[in-house]
Amino acid sequence: MQKLTESLLEKCSNYLIILSRVTDMLYRKLTKDIQDWYQNSSTGLLIDGARQIGKTTIIREFLVNNNIRFIELNLLENKLALEAFNTATTEKDLLFRLSSLSNKELIENNTVIFIDEIQEANDAITPIKFLVQNTKFKFIFSGSLLGVKMQDIQSVPVGFLTVFQMYPMDFGEFCKAVGVSDRTLSYLNECLESKKPVDEIIHKQMLNLFKTYLIVGGMPQAVSEYVKTNDMTKVNRVLENIDFGYRQDITKYQRTNKLLIQDIYDLIPSELNAQNKRFILKSLNKKARFYQYETSFTWLKNSGVGLFVHNADNPVYPLLASKERTLFKLFLCDVGLLTYKLYTGNQILILNGDSNPNYGAVYEAVVAQELKAHGFELFYNSDKKRGEIDFLIEKDNMVIPLEVKSGKNYKRHSALAQLMANEAFHYREGIVLCNDNVEVENRIVYLPIYMIDFIQNAKNDGQKLVHLDISSLI
Repeated sequence: MQKLTESLLEKCSNYLIILSRVTDMLYRKLTKDIQDWYQNSSTGLLIDGARQIGKTTIIREFLVNNNIRFIELNLLENKLALEAFNTATTEKDLLFRLSSLSNKELIENNTVIFIDEIQEANDAITPIKFLVQNTKFKFIFSGSLLGVKMQDIQSVPVGFLTVFQMYPMDFGEFCKAVGVSDRTLSYLNECLESKKPVDEIIHKQMLNLFKTYLIVGGMPQAVSEYVKTNDMTKVNRVLENIDFGYRQDITKYQRTNKLLIQDIYDLIPSELNAQNKRFILKSLNKKARFYQYETSFTWLKNSGVGLFVHNADNPVYPLLASKERTLFKLFLCDVGLLTYKLYTGNQILILNGDSNPNYGAVYEAVVAQELKAHGFELFYNSDKKRGEIDFLIEKDNMVIPLEVKSGKNYKRHSALAQLMANEAFHYREGIVLCNDNVEVENRIVYLPIYMIDFIQNAKNDGQKLVHLDISSLI
């Protein structure tokens, strides 16, 4: 048996390299985009996203690692900085106040001014515009709940502000954190592109690693805790704190209908665990109407906490043309947070491959998270006669139907088969994400669930426990 194992590992070694250690710094794909902005753009930079996804860390590490001179001011922690933003009458006055709060000299054309938690300012857009356009410094801004506090941020005129949306760590970033080599990831991508099966040893290890990702998730603090300790109790403690923080945000930033938002937030796991996974308003109130709760749903979307997947009534390009506003699935922004809320203390069942729990919700949640982080708008299709397609995505001006299967009967997908057979839709291929290896059959491509990491939207320029043995992957 030992010789057999050694032989198999030797067989795989053509694709694998050994890393000497796993670094404390977490690799984030967005770093490249920040680098491109710094080198090539004269605009300010704004990084938006939900709390605890690593915005401050990625900015600070980029500046430090590149030996860039900078000052950092946090408007949530530094009340004087916040007052400066709120009361300054001119850009010169504001710049003078900011410089007085720093222990570093501001050198024109040689200093980056990093303003964190920018959403705390009363009216940030105007001073941001003045600072970027009328001074000789580079500015980086970051914040949470920008869609809630600064609802005009997405309509900022192009020319003075570049906006990047940031998400929790995707599976590829998680792989890098635990030490999977670039060579392994390249090999997997090659298997996807050539539609050839992954070496069985690598396939099984990647599948096990993906199940670990399902329970740890992509929140950087949770990932760091897992890498350092392999202790799921400590990871759960991190996720518990994040969950508590999100609930606190609802109370702090939304006073008029905070109870409605909290009710929706608390219902997300159970609604996803239902058979059709669509959010049912009657779960909130038997007499509920969408217009009564629309602002609450919007808050969750704009805060980055909720990911919405809307029904596209007509599954053809462009999907937005047939989007149904009141029919949707609602996911949490992080799959680790979802599994924590669904299976607290019992996540080991997922690692063990226990067949009793319903993993359909978890698998769909991670796919929604990955697709969103990779630049796709999220849709599904439901038809009374045909059934439901889990996801519809647009790539190269074409629609691709995508099914997610967590069980063994992954080739039973009558809705997808009917959709593919309809010549009116002109589908080149459909995708089934499952636990099995790569296979192609009748224009349907079966892919291991972990290959969701390699399904990227070319249009997206912004983002392209128990100890687990991954020795042959590193």
